[in-house]
Amino acid sequence: MDFLVENRHVILVDDVLFTGRTIRAGMDALLAHGRPKSVQLLVLVDRRFQRELPIEPQYVGKTIDSIDCEYVQVTQEEGSDQCRVMLLNEKPE
Repeated sequence: MDFLVENRHVILVDDVLFTGRTIRAGMDALLAHGRPKSVQLLVLVDRRFQRELPIEPQYVGKTIDSIDCEYVQVTQEEGSDQCRVMLLNEKPE
């Protein structure tokens, strides 16, 4: 990023929230660009049950109750406003 976030309101966006580690890494990287006034989280899919960190999104597109061995795949066709969320038993290629 070529700008500072000092005293700004920031919304982090992630496709799937699972353990929370990706968001934590994003927050750590964000702090290298100043201290924001607030940080909120928007996720397309919240998997809920496998949090390793106490991270809770403020904005959620869809909540899915899934187990550890299942995978969530989010796809969107180019030029479309709609996306598809699929729960898979195998890791997508």
